[in-house]
Amino acid sequence: MDVFEAIKERRSIRKYKKEPISDDLVLKVIEAAIWAPSSKNRQPWEFIIIRNEDTKRKLAELAPFGWFIAEAPVVIAVVTDPRKSPAFHMVDGACAVQNLLLAAHALGLGTCWIGTMDRERAKEILGIPKDLHLLTVIPLGYPDERPKAPHRKPLESVVHYERYGQRPSKNRS
Repeated sequence: MDVFEAIKERRSIRKYKKEPISDDLVLKVIEAAIWAPSSKNRQPWEFIIIRNEDTKRKLAELAPFGWFIAEAPVVIAVVTDPRKSPAFHMVDGACAVQNLLLAAHALGLGTCWIGTMDRERAKEILGIPKDLHLLTVIPLGYPDERPKAPHRKPLESVVHYERYGQRPSKNRS
């Protein structure tokens, strides 16, 4: 799949088929994640693959908008280490997650970034040490829905030239 196609077609999926996902596919999307750029190549990320139904249910209960976490065949927790990259571990982790999301889509899998959750309780459930950061959990499964493309602002409304506020002219090439 072309990268631009993957970027434009990927959607947040909240409904998954019950079909299991092979370890090979799960590891393939994580491999895509580890090829993300990171500050000074510190790679401050680790990943927890979760298949246990009880654990997924407990995580879903901690995410006010993530009820569907429990229904995904797999959940991947993304953990970053602030000691490895004090200023940028979350940015580095976000780059890794974007690679993971795009790779999953290219493989026919659906995902959704979980933003709001009780991370401290989730860390306890997953045995994540206190000095590490739980960036997100990502449900992963074969999509059982096809959401429409969300609205995007026009390119010319977000681009500035040389200084903020200088919009592109109609004649610019």
